[in-house]
Amino acid sequence: MSPNYIRSFSEGCLRPPTVIGQFHTLFFGSIRMFFLGVLGFAVYGNEALHFSCDPDKREVNLFCYNQFRPITPQVFWALQLVIVLVPGAFFHLYAACKSIKQEDILQKSSYTGFYIFSVFLRIVLEVVAFWLQIQLFGFKVNAIYMCDVGALDKKFNITRCMVPEHFEKTIFLIAMYTFTVITVILCVAEIFEISCRRLGFLKTQ
Repeated sequence: MSPNYIRSFSEGCLRPPTVIGQFHTLFFGSIRMFFLGVLGFAVYGNEALHFSCDPDKREVNLFCYNQFRPITPQVFWALQLVIVLVPGAFFHLYAACKSIKQEDILQKSSYTGFYIFSVFLRIVLEVVAFWLQIQLFGFKVNAIYMCDVGALDKKFNITRCMVPEHFEKTIFLIAMYTFTVITVILCVAEIFEISCRRLGFLKTQ
């Protein structure tokens, strides 16, 4: 791929053809990633080290932590961010290969339809991620986790585990749900903006 294609691709990703799309890029790329990268590490970075059960033994702690966290929240949210970026990245790669200018995307029906489809895919992926987050993490992190240690042949099948900084994690969970909802709203608003531009209610850029 030539440098011009790379430049067109990067410009397309950073400067989508709609105003709301540009705001979505700013929100997604700056606020959401910063929140996850910086605050997420501060809240979840040492969770496994401070997760303790009764009896406080390494094998019990590891077993129960893996049961408590089938996937760590940081990994889940990082995967969510990457996967949600894929539809837009494919579109802008296609536009770069076809030498489609950003201002022309909303002028031709086929380009507009393709772009709307990529936005719709983002919505679907965000909704799926929202549902998976509920299944994996719920809406609240409790201070006590009851772990089934029957597989370790312990005297008692259920043991109590202390979850560190559970209140901070609950706040962080709610924040990530909120970010997902805001992103979906922005995507819906972007489709609405495109429709208004196509119908002539708004001037194209």
